[in-house]
Amino acid sequence: MAIRAPHRPLRGMSAVVALLAIGAVGCSEVSDAVDGAKDGAKKVARQRSVFSLDTGDCYNPNGKAEGTAYAVEIVPCDEAHEGQVVGEFAIDEGTEYPGDDKISAIADDRCPVEAQKYSPDTWALPKGAALFYYTPTKESWATGDRAVSCTYTAEGGKLNGSLDTAKSLEPEQTTYLEGSNAVYEALWANLPEEDTIEADLAGYKAQAKAVAAALDAHVEGLGGIEGTEVGKLRTTLTKAAGNWKKAANAADADAFYVAYDPAFTDIDPNKSVAARKELGLATTVPADDAEAWAS
Repeated sequence: MAIRAPHRPLRGMSAVVALLAIGAVGCSEVSDAVDGAKDGAKKVARQRSVFSLDTGDCYNPNGKAEGTAYAVEIVPCDEAHEGQVVGEFAIDEGTEYPGDDKISAIADDRCPVEAQKYSPDTWALPKGAALFYYTPTKESWATGDRAVSCTYTAEGGKLNGSLDTAKSLEPEQTTYLEGSNAVYEALWANLPEEDTIEADLAGYKAQAKAVAAALDAHVEGLGGIEGTEVGKLRTTLTKAAGNWKKAANAADADAFYVAYDPAFTDIDPNKSVAARKELGLATTVPADDAEAWAS
């Protein structure tokens, strides 16, 4: 999803087309034509350049969700829509265009972080909502464009309502989500490229160290939250942190495997369902996470 040109107003062309359409129909069809013209005029009035997208904007893309974008239709969030901007940031990579791959890599790293600030509980996202982003192209970079807009887009169907849930959370919910999100971010963001531990023991040990540190912080945060199920989860995650530390300090691949198996099992998202229910958070494990631990 990239930006290649500034917004081009469409009002004049749409008005002419609407007038011609009305003049070409009979009296019995005028009402339908007028309604269609009104809908078209409303859509045109809602057009906004992709350069001016703001966090919180709900929109419908003009065409396919992916590809080059010039403008989108901004709509009220309580109206069915295909996407919502959930975060923004500027790329700081000097004056030369970093290249499409570098831009995408930066967005891949940053957008999940920005999105979680806006919608902290990823379990509560509507089914089919996937993270996309609008990024500069080589052409727009030359004009000073550095902005990345992170969006949740419906891969099928529509979204309804705003995804801004951060403001409605209680302090205990926020503490839990910040800690939990950090654990899984440490796990997946530090995943080595090699498929086997033997091929990159150092890389897997570094991942284990990062997860252990995130778990320590999460366990500390849970210590300030009351609740029987939260207490049980805290005990489980304390044990998990110990095993991740053993994996991080493993002398060889065999020792790593011995520690890794229980370490990974104890951060299975299913183990947090009861605590989430106690805290009033979403309790359906996302399909991707469920699949990862099932396998």
